[in-house]
Amino acid sequence: MNGVKLAILTRAPRSYSTQRLRAAAMDRGVDITLYDTLRFAIDLSRDDPNVTYRGRDIDDVDAILPRIGASITFYGMAVVRQFQAMDVYTPNTADGIANSRDKLRSMQILSRHEIEVPSTTFVRERSDIRSAIARVGGAPVIIKTLEGTQGIGVILAPDLRVAEAVIETLQSTNQNVLIQRFVSESRGRDIRAIVVGDRVVASMRRSASGDEFRSNVHRGGTTEAVHLDPETSEVALRAAQTLGLTVCGVDMLESNDGPLVMEVNSSPGLQGIEEATGLDVAGTIIDHIVSNVNFPDLDVRQRLGEATGYGVAEIHVDRGAAIDGVTLAESGLRDSDITVLVIENDFGVVPNPSSEWVLNAGDRLLCFGRLDEMRSLAPARRARRGRIRPLPDDPLR
Repeated sequence: MNGVKLAILTRAPRSYSTQRLRAAAMDRGVDITLYDTLRFAIDLSRDDPNVTYRGRDIDDVDAILPRIGASITFYGMAVVRQFQAMDVYTPNTADGIANSRDKLRSMQILSRHEIEVPSTTFVRERSDIRSAIARVGGAPVIIKTLEGTQGIGVILAPDLRVAEAVIETLQSTNQNVLIQRFVSESRGRDIRAIVVGDRVVASMRRSASGDEFRSNVHRGGTTEAVHLDPETSEVALRAAQTLGLTVCGVDMLESNDGPLVMEVNSSPGLQGIEEATGLDVAGTIIDHIVSNVNFPDLDVRQRLGEATGYGVAEIHVDRGAAIDGVTLAESGLRDSDITVLVIENDFGVVPNPSSEWVLNAGDRLLCFGRLDEMRSLAPARRARRGRIRPLPDDPLR
């Protein structure tokens, strides 16, 4: 026995994924318990806030694995947050789950960090629909509701009139929808990569059946194991890390311009990927949890406590700046009470860079230190490309 007590939060205890995770945990000597997520209660009335399950305190859990269904996202995230507040390890935090569950939010985060996604627009006014469709390349287009799994809420509109009718109908029922470019060259196929920790542990290609354009296994799609090239693996890893997930499925389209991230699933099903690849994905997930159980997620801002004036910030090295072309030791950052945690540039990521590392224009430094010192190093905000021009009938013109 390794002494780790793991709780799986699930509403589907008999599902393939839950049973495989349970069996993998037992094989490794992990003390495993399945809990119905909705049966938890959060108790904030005591000096030591806790969660209870059917009236019993849950204070002996080392780690949780959330398998939060779309229909209970809000409640499930509240429970996960409470476990996090109790310093219980979870591979997927509540914020990470929230980022991935909201399709619009996930697209915003991914595009902000220059991870390629299908051209996407989000509009509310009926008068904006046609221009939005034009911006993603015109019909046919994909229409998606903001929440949905297993292909539910994903519609292919073959022409402009159908697209308008579908969007108006969904909006009339208070559904918010995304409009996305239809990547025709993918030919009803996509890639699912399972990310665990800092690597892709399994990947498969899913192909739609017959006239169906959705490749989900639940829609009759077929699967085959596939070996990802370095670029596609890197995109999957960056997507997972950017959204704040360490166990997830990343769905990508194979476009003429490279892999495009469609969706990141914080509770990926395991049956299709294990059957396609023959790999023990469940076991890999359990191994990851056991090896990281002593490192719960930390919110640095909350943990600073009385260390006022300190924080985390990103500093960009501009061409010609005082720190451009000098080593970290020569930069004077440490003398200003600034520690560089990570350096990121077009060539990759360097954690804990040495004092001899030479800084160059384009480097992005993730730093911890005195905020007033870091503010003095921040460059002036760059002007956005172009300028928004008001429409002829714009009341703000």
